[in-house]
Amino acid sequence: QVQLVESGGGLVQAGGSLRLSCAASGRSFSRDAMGWFRQADGNERELVAAIGWSGVTFYADSVKGRFSISRDNAKNTMYLQMNSLKPDDTAVYYCASYVSWATMPSRVRDDYEYWGQGTQVTVSS
Repeated sequence: QVQLVESGGGLVQAGGSLRLSCAASGRSFSRDAMGWFRQADGNERELVAAIGWSGVTFYADSVKGRFSISRDNAKNTMYLQMNSLKPDDTAVYYCASYVSWATMPSRVRDDYEYWGQGTQVTVSS
């Protein structure tokens, strides 16, 4: 069955870096739009970054210039490189995907059909 599995979360000091990975299985994800969402305690799940099947990207204003999303279709894997981390980045990070022929990935959470189980990122001050 279709499965998304995140890895790479952990505890890091402010200013540090982490690289999250999302391994997809069950079928090819080369025609999927994929995204990274995060949910902090008491907050709604929000889109952090997304990448379309062709490589077009979107970033939330809060992470622009610090985070970078990428994908390796040959490996069915998506990445999120997070630099200059801040305590406000602390959250559970989820990867998600949906089949899309559109160039631009959706910013709407409900458009994403498949979800991983999440990985915790904690940034200490």
